[in-house]
Amino acid sequence: MSERHSIAEARGKLADLVRKAEAGETVELTQDGKGVAVLIGVREFERLTAQLPPRKTFKEAYEEWRRSVNWDEMGDPDDVFGNVRDPDPGRDVDL
Repeated sequence: MSERHSIAEARGKLADLVRKAEAGETVELTQDGKGVAVLIGVREFERLTAQLPPRKTFKEAYEEWRRSVNWDEMGDPDDVFGNVRDPDPGRDVDL
């Protein structure tokens, strides 16, 4: 990080800190001495986020997984997962 500023201090210098971030500097914002946020310019943000794959919903990821599984190789799910759960009801509880 090039600079560290408390949030209280940054309030009074926000315009200056934004100009520094826009120029490519990184500004860390702190609260109680701990880093809580980072101020970066739009170009840096776009560079960082361009490398990320598009986010999928859980449903999309699950459907993709279901399409990718070789069900013949995996076998019948009842046979594969049939013995996973312990049939024992557990301990007796006296209420």
